[in-house]
Amino acid sequence: MNTTRTLLATTLASLLVSPAAFAATVKGKVVDNNQHPISNAKIHLHGKSYAVNTDSNGNFTIEVDVAGQVHISKNNYIDARLDITPTSDFVTVTLKPAAVESIVVFASALHKNNMEMASPVSVLSGDELKTKAKPTLGETLKGQPGINASYFGPVSSSPVIRGLDGPRVKITQNGMDSGDASRVGPDHANSNDSLSATQIEVLRGPATLLYGSGAIGGVVNVVDNRIPQDKLAELSGAAEYSHDTNSNTNTVAALLEAGNNGFNFHFDGVKRNGKDYDTPKFAVHDEHDGEEEIFDTVSNTFIDSEQFNVGTSFVADHLTLGLSFGRIDTDYGIPAHAHFGHEHEHEHEHEHEHEEHAEEEHQEDEAHGEEQESVFARLKQDRWQALATYAFHNSWLEAIQVRAGYTDYKHSEIEDGLIGTTFTNTSKEFRSNFEHRIGEWHGTFGYHYANSEYAAEGDEAFTPATKTRTQAIYALEERQFGHFTLELGARIEDFNLSSDIYAAHDHDHDHSEADESEHDHHDEASEHYSLDFTNVSVSVGGVYQFAEGHNIALSLSRSERAPLTAELLSNGIHIATGTYELGLAYQIEDGDQVHFEPEDIKQEVANNIDFSIRRYIGDFGYTFNIFYNDIQNFYYQRKTDLVYSAEHGLELAEHEAEGDEHEHEDSLPVFKFESADAKLYGFEFDAHYRINEQSRVKAFGDSTTAKLDSNGYLPRIPSNKLGVNYEFQNNGWTASVTATHYLTQSRFASYETKTDSYTLLDTSVQYDFAWQNKDFVAYFNIDNLTDELGFVHSSFIKDKAPLPGRNIKLGLRGYF
Repeated sequence: MNTTRTLLATTLASLLVSPAAFAATVKGKVVDNNQHPISNAKIHLHGKSYAVNTDSNGNFTIEVDVAGQVHISKNNYIDARLDITPTSDFVTVTLKPAAVESIVVFASALHKNNMEMASPVSVLSGDELKTKAKPTLGETLKGQPGINASYFGPVSSSPVIRGLDGPRVKITQNGMDSGDASRVGPDHANSNDSLSATQIEVLRGPATLLYGSGAIGGVVNVVDNRIPQDKLAELSGAAEYSHDTNSNTNTVAALLEAGNNGFNFHFDGVKRNGKDYDTPKFAVHDEHDGEEEIFDTVSNTFIDSEQFNVGTSFVADHLTLGLSFGRIDTDYGIPAHAHFGHEHEHEHEHEHEHEEHAEEEHQEDEAHGEEQESVFARLKQDRWQALATYAFHNSWLEAIQVRAGYTDYKHSEIEDGLIGTTFTNTSKEFRSNFEHRIGEWHGTFGYHYANSEYAAEGDEAFTPATKTRTQAIYALEERQFGHFTLELGARIEDFNLSSDIYAAHDHDHDHSEADESEHDHHDEASEHYSLDFTNVSVSVGGVYQFAEGHNIALSLSRSERAPLTAELLSNGIHIATGTYELGLAYQIEDGDQVHFEPEDIKQEVANNIDFSIRRYIGDFGYTFNIFYNDIQNFYYQRKTDLVYSAEHGLELAEHEAEGDEHEHEDSLPVFKFESADAKLYGFEFDAHYRINEQSRVKAFGDSTTAKLDSNGYLPRIPSNKLGVNYEFQNNGWTASVTATHYLTQSRFASYETKTDSYTLLDTSVQYDFAWQNKDFVAYFNIDNLTDELGFVHSSFIKDKAPLPGRNIKLGLRGYF
């Protein structure tokens, strides 16, 4: 027994204690091809929990206690790796410039840059990210190849990746789910702000292995430094102010960081206030009286937002511990939102007339202006994150990382100063990663737990309260065979969704019962419903470097996904989209009778092929990606033959046609989630050519086709786009002009309309300068220079909310 204990103790000690006999300081320098120093390059020694950066002269100093390998990385340079020992002399590392932006991807889990990964990745970072940052992720990223936006106005716009959005695109912050309700409906804004980010990563194609079975379209990961993972030596920070003329938006952002002896502190905050945005003149057709009304402003698109993040960490040689807290408080308008009928308005007012806080809310909201007198959203979120990392030396187990998160989210829709509907989501998440090297194999395996409690209360609560829990184990492994790197991955996930379904949610010709069920469930019997699935996802991929700075990548994957609340259990009015929605669990019988019959729910299964060819060295570089996604049981919304009205409930549209049109002018079309086989395929490209040291030209574009196997196109698939960019740099000045042409979208679902082509011309000028020994960046952007009228095909409200007209943005950013 004592022998066993001694063996266990020795084994544990060999893992947790460095075997180094002594530590030494190794110095070095990082330079480019012309022997010019490269500042702010990151030097990471395997076995350490932190990295050091080069100074303005390219020099660095790092403590080395055992022989190991350092990883040297710098944005837009090709990564280098170098063996090093405690006795190494002064080392000089030369980094070769990359023709295509090359950035280490946080979400890769194995410290890879975007040019080394088997699946296509885009990264937006640095001053480019700060200058292009918009209030939403969708608007910030939509210029990237293969990425578009759902566009529910500029303040509620989510990323669309290769035609997929909603629950199929995972939004994460430092690898943890954002915890908001933006996957429920397009009018729900993301809770991530681009200005507080250090970089935003977009993983195209299935990224289910690390981030969950829902991410069959891709992952958008917002990386920030709210938990510092490097040793901060002194007080530093930044401040920025910008003004947009189109919507009279003012934005102020600040960053502050400090450290001492491994103890670090971080603070960042953003305040943004803007009005309704202007557009070129456009006409809106009134479906009831046939008249057209001309607008040059999209009303109810204001934003009033405040948010901050504060974090602290302790960083030692092998250990990192950290904790952060973030708060978001945002009011934003919901465009194209209208009251549903006089009866609904009356019931809504009656329901809230005795609320104690109603008058308080009304007085507070009057301060925002007249645009809020119809409807707006109030988003509040508190978010905690914790991090623990331990890095090992000379062990098969290289590092253990644990991340945990807790999010309390609340989204209220306020009509005329009164709360109409409130959506809440409380989520808990835990992830453990074990990075290792066994023989020639390098990889990570781990455990992932997520629990979400979602609820919606009010007149427009079209989904019931739901609890969703997932538990998963996963592994991602790679091995290098000469110039070829093989990558294998697998994830097994236990999925459970449960909810109480009210009996009155079955609809038939008894319209009075249907009406009552919309507002009062307190006295109704409920049926407990639970959905359980085991989702299995596997992938195999490879990257072959056939010449220096050239590679091809191939990735094959099979991913399973279960439906989420909105897809499965919707049953009610979705005012934001102007529809009545029914989920997969409801069946329509005998023309207009709706019953809860969830017996035949199947998983969505995506079989994806991704091929990429890249050149990232020299003056000319490019990436070209081709994808093909064969999806079985694809969940999508089908327009039915039913309509809904407050007076008559659900009925066949032909019944409505037989009645008096004034009685039915407020009826809504009924859309039902169905599952059917579908195929999505297309390509995207991004090519750069450096004309000389000052000038560079870039071309980019994408194309996506999305069809049901039974014929017919899927709805809201983004228009294809082509673009060209020219950039000039000299003596601190950077000027660029970008033209993006969105082609006519004539491949649309039967109930959609064609979206005409348009071209957006954007230009910017940036000047980097120093004053009082501080660095500053001044910038001047003009978006939509020609004031072009453009409609977004992927938007639910495309005809009522075109893109903004000409906008001039002035900004100043300072560093200290």
